[in-house]
Amino acid sequence: MAEGENIQKINIEEEMKSAYIDYSMSVIVARALPDVRDGLKPVHRRVLFGMHELGVAYNKSHKKSARIVGEVLGKYHPHGDSSVYYAMVRMAQPWSMRYMLVDGQGNFGSVDGDSPAALRYTEARLKRISELTLADIDKDTVDFQLNFDDTLKEPTVLPTRLPTLLVNGASGIAVGMATNMPPHNLSDVIDACMAYVDDYDVDIETLIEKIKAPDFPTGGIIYGYTGVKEAYRTGKGRVVMRAKAEIETDENGKERIIVTEIPYMVNKAEMIMKTAELINDKKLEGITNLNDESDRNGMRIVYDIRRDAIANVVLNKLYKYTQLQSTFSVNNIALVKGRPKLLTLKEIIKEFIEHRHEVVTRRTQYELDQAEKRAHILEGLIIASDNIDEVVKLIRSSSNREEAKNKLIERFELSEAQSKAIVDMRLGQLTGLEQDKLREEYNELLKKINWYKKVLADKEIRMGIVKDELVEVKEQYGDERRT
Repeated sequence: MAEGENIQKINIEEEMKSAYIDYSMSVIVARALPDVRDGLKPVHRRVLFGMHELGVAYNKSHKKSARIVGEVLGKYHPHGDSSVYYAMVRMAQPWSMRYMLVDGQGNFGSVDGDSPAALRYTEARLKRISELTLADIDKDTVDFQLNFDDTLKEPTVLPTRLPTLLVNGASGIAVGMATNMPPHNLSDVIDACMAYVDDYDVDIETLIEKIKAPDFPTGGIIYGYTGVKEAYRTGKGRVVMRAKAEIETDENGKERIIVTEIPYMVNKAEMIMKTAELINDKKLEGITNLNDESDRNGMRIVYDIRRDAIANVVLNKLYKYTQLQSTFSVNNIALVKGRPKLLTLKEIIKEFIEHRHEVVTRRTQYELDQAEKRAHILEGLIIASDNIDEVVKLIRSSSNREEAKNKLIERFELSEAQSKAIVDMRLGQLTGLEQDKLREEYNELLKKINWYKKVLADKEIRMGIVKDELVEVKEQYGDERRT
């Protein structure tokens, strides 16, 4: 053995156990499961924050996806570029997200399962609704942590106003557990949040009246209701989804089935191919022709029915044997205070509202601190403008800035910050009009400071602010149900 080397004997079983636990915990906490507060996994949070830092807002021009992915990889997410790119792509796909967070330009894949173009060809920017997920992030509303090489800070959670976990759902496979959460309608979710804020003891049945069922981006029909209720009450359940199909009869009396919406997460091209195979293998009788007539105006799949067949019988067989009917297994597992937990509908809403309350409290505290700092400076400037001749004399008789500041502090009992502001004052600020402006600003600030203190002292007011902001979100982005 070489000098200075030291071999330790360890039990391989113990080592394997601890290594595997470390690995599984990192997958659970730092990769596969969303946080219950902002509904995002680390990669999505980093993509949104990275795009925010890059300045690719909804009202700015699109930037190359490669540029965005490079930014996120280099600063926050030290994994493969495809993991970042595909996370961003999914946030821009209208059939994947009920409310898209990224505005993509170029080929971002299709509902037929086509893959998106390479990241060097596509461009992206944030959607307007993404502003809600990042609102007030610069007002000390959330905790920041050091990134992988301790050179920058990234948020541990976003201060989102959007109940992202419920409206966009989530899916992920961790180690020993998985999550699968369906998307919902924003208006429904906000109504349920309001019901919870009005009465913390509200029962799940009342919340189910507000959020009737999931609302999938691809539309379709939810068939049967027991699975939905079960999922809301316990966090686990099966939602049966069916395509939206109509039976048409043409002028010759021939019937055909027209499908305009398919179940969520179903690959249209694959479904049509499998149906064709079933027809060829004579497992599906009564269909003479199958056509995909979808275009930019919407989806349209046409099944021509044989003259001697009954369209309703054929449609039921299609539901039975093809993905025109599929199930969504709900499994509401998310991270609560860093630990995975199976959540009921009420628990998800409760955690989101508590997060909003904390954000409002921290934002108000930050605004109070800023207002008090500014008011303190203004007090000094007002003292100076009331004694301007003496101030000018003092400054002129000083040999340097430091001496001028010290003289001001002694003469007028000012603080360091106030004397610095006076020394930095421009001559233009000595006019009568500017002096009136100072007083006006000071009086306005005092009103604000009183309001902030009132908010911080009263939980009712804070919850009122949470409610008002949610109503605003609903008015701006609420829409009709699709499913």
